[in-house]
Amino acid sequence: MKATRISEHIWSLKIWLLIPIHVWIIVDKDGVTLIDAGISTMAKPIMNFIRKLDAGPLQSILLTHGHSDHTGSINKLLSKTKVPVYAHQKEIPYMAGNLPYPRRKKAVKTVAKDVVQPLGTNTDGSLKQIAGLTPYLTPGHSPGHVAYYHELDQVLLAGDLFTSKKGKLRKPMAMFTADMDEAIRSSAIVEQLNPIMLEVCHGNTVYDPASQMKAYLSS
Repeated sequence: MKATRISEHIWSLKIWLLIPIHVWIIVDKDGVTLIDAGISTMAKPIMNFIRKLDAGPLQSILLTHGHSDHTGSINKLLSKTKVPVYAHQKEIPYMAGNLPYPRRKKAVKTVAKDVVQPLGTNTDGSLKQIAGLTPYLTPGHSPGHVAYYHELDQVLLAGDLFTSKKGKLRKPMAMFTADMDEAIRSSAIVEQLNPIMLEVCHGNTVYDPASQMKAYLSS
């Protein structure tokens, strides 16, 4: 696993399994937060990295969505440290195996229902900030997909809202995307937030992503 510091408070952890798979470590005053949990073989390297980083204990796991390449190491991680796991309320029935993901014939449980808690909401219905991150509902790739924006570092952790290649925004993988039109509509979050950089699970860092949105939408 390769660890790269991408900003003051954020580390990217990457492995290759035909394609790159990224998860992210967020450091704050209370310890560290893990964004997505990759595949099962990543559990030990993730915990080893957190120990080596020596920035405090793992505090929580935040999920962009419930697909198996984002949840695979959760059981192993929770066997070592009991921390809360959060996802959007809309995503939980799918990842708990109660509903099949759109375009899928069968429901598949990727995380036990009682393990995952819904992200908190404010009185206006927006998602509560957690660990210096503001979550935004960005459906399309999955019904409850969430992107996390680190306001201090101006980094958008976009999960599978996009892929990227050679620093260019690309659409999410069509065969795994529930509703591509909705995913494209959700991409408006980039122009809304105008982050310095954008991180995706399957691809590399995209700098000044808002400047690419016109080309992205016309591709």
